[in-house]
Amino acid sequence: MAWVRNLLVTAVVALIIGWFVLSAREQSGFVVPPVDGFMEGSRIRFIHTEASDPEVAKLLTQMKGSPVLTVPSLAKAPKETLANVYVFTNGVPGEGPFKFQPDVFDNPPGQAGYTPLRALVLVSWKKPESARELKSAEEVKQALAQGEIELKQPGVVINMPMITWPQGGHR
Repeated sequence: MAWVRNLLVTAVVALIIGWFVLSAREQSGFVVPPVDGFMEGSRIRFIHTEASDPEVAKLLTQMKGSPVLTVPSLAKAPKETLANVYVFTNGVPGEGPFKFQPDVFDNPPGQAGYTPLRALVLVSWKKPESARELKSAEEVKQALAQGEIELKQPGVVINMPMITWPQGGHR
């Protein structure tokens, strides 16, 4: 029976240590919570750390409770160094910044066009009641070609490194 007691003590100690480490990380501000999105039809996870616009930084900070810094110089990044992030302003309810579907990304890591710097592209459904969840940049382009959505590019750049992505990213 000593092994049962030892196992129980070990489990309790592990839980206490885990709780302590997570609490300390949370209180020290070193935790950047991941955000869910879509890329090439698959779920991905990413973080947002900086934005070129103070209102966008504030919105993203409120979204996850982790500070997003305002870095105006990001907006000066050459277009060829940017990929896109499609952010939905209406349509399918979800956990995106505007409380609609998750963001959609183009150019996954491993492709020539990958960069963590993302040009913000706002997506609005012309008929929100007919909206459906889009899960790839290709689906966004098809919906645009069919006249279902409108895109606006406000000139905002956000640093959004990937944590997981299709075809083998840190899963």
